[in-house]
Amino acid sequence: MPHAQIEVRRQWTVDEEVAIIDAVHEALVSAFRIPSDDKHIRLVVHESHRFAHPPTLEHPEYLTMIHIDCFEGRSLDAKRQLYREIVERLAVLGIPADHVSITVRDIPASNWGIRGGQAACDVDLGFAVDV
Repeated sequence: MPHAQIEVRRQWTVDEEVAIIDAVHEALVSAFRIPSDDKHIRLVVHESHRFAHPPTLEHPEYLTMIHIDCFEGRSLDAKRQLYREIVERLAVLGIPADHVSITVRDIPASNWGIRGGQAACDVDLGFAVDV
């Protein structure tokens, strides 16, 4: 049950915002093999003056930062696939590959409280984390 936050620095239409969220979610389903109904994603739109960017970006309005908190255990290959798929899926929406930054934060399952206040390490998640 990864939690993702997508940060952008321009206004998008509602349909485009949904497409951005879906692109990240579909990449998580594919690369991390989470259930398709396991969707915990937030999109935050910043005013451009509140979201600094490297001066070398050709189209800074497309700068997109993605932070994913997940249970530890995913392999480097799964993470590589995730990065690749996110960038490919966002490219379809016009976001240049070199304008996307992704961080994955691996967190021990004992540090997640889920399903009524249980430690995630004590719960049958219904999916494998060691992919």
